[in-house]
Amino acid sequence: MPIEILGMIATTPGSEVKELTGPVVDAAYVREFSRAHEDAGFDRILIGYSASSPDGFAVASAALHATENLKVLIAHRPGFVAPTVVARKLATLDHLTGGGRVAIHHISGGSEADQRRDGDFSEKADRYRRTGEFIDVLRRTLVSEEPFDHHGDFYRVEGAYSGGKPATDAGIPIFFGGLSDGAIDIGAKGADVYMLFGEPLADVAEHIRTIRAAAAKQGRTIEFSLSTRPIIAETEEAAWAKADRIYADAERLLAAKKTGNTLAFAAPTRRERDAVSSERLQQLARRSDVHDERLWTGITRLVGPSGNSTAPVGTPQQVAEALLKYYDLGVTRFLIRGFDPLGDVQHWGEELVPLLREGARRRDEERAAA
Repeated sequence: MPIEILGMIATTPGSEVKELTGPVVDAAYVREFSRAHEDAGFDRILIGYSASSPDGFAVASAALHATENLKVLIAHRPGFVAPTVVARKLATLDHLTGGGRVAIHHISGGSEADQRRDGDFSEKADRYRRTGEFIDVLRRTLVSEEPFDHHGDFYRVEGAYSGGKPATDAGIPIFFGGLSDGAIDIGAKGADVYMLFGEPLADVAEHIRTIRAAAAKQGRTIEFSLSTRPIIAETEEAAWAKADRIYADAERLLAAKKTGNTLAFAAPTRRERDAVSSERLQQLARRSDVHDERLWTGITRLVGPSGNSTAPVGTPQQVAEALLKYYDLGVTRFLIRGFDPLGDVQHWGEELVPLLREGARRRDEERAAA
């Protein structure tokens, strides 16, 4: 199986442990951060989405033009831009940046407050159905050689057609995430890649079985991505000490935010965030600080349900092996981002990224030989 390593960029420096600095959109930082991922051997970078964040398509364009081969994954929320328009935007960007470098990630929306900032007051169950219909119209627009009509619950188009198609036969890969009721059927029917958070091995294995079964009912296969926050050091003891420092720094920054003394990392609050995937991570953190020997959830409990926060901790070799156990389950894509966003990317390129690729290669050879 091919392995793909993803990172994530932002438009200004900052994280749960690093105070936000500089302008909201720092063009030089976007270019530097993107090039760092390419230099470190990453395949693709995610551009996230929130109702107060800079536009993902514009950020993706800057990242693509700052690099030679790095691909992008543009997150968006269906419901704010018509799927036919998004299809043309994707195909156009694909052509303008060499072809085969653009993918899109669908987030139905886990925060009622953040949805409403952009004017969406729909029910959560309706948002998943809307996402499914959005993906259907998007895909048809990208591939249809003839105008088509669509009359659905959320979208109605007549004579829809895009003169610009994806630049390569690979098309525009469609990513999806969510574990709420109704989400799995939508993702299994429409997504190419299903994105999961870094839960323990047994939980991820169960998600994969469930989603694969749902996809099989649709006559489809699907791939999986896993998102974590690796913490590595030369020794295991040093890595856990580093995790302790990250916890302490995050705790100080949260305290400073409460007193208004700093611009802290803008994670959704518990009241805002109600995604099932994020709440599952909180339940794991309440059960134990460590799962599967080195999957640390202490920081997860501290920062709250802000999404991807579980962290495999250890030496580069130990963390690579821990992640490759998910590869054995069927995960072929790993999204890793750091608490020191730029510095971690540069550090991972020295050992962790090569170890992941080599470990996947060895496993593929062993499977082929068997």
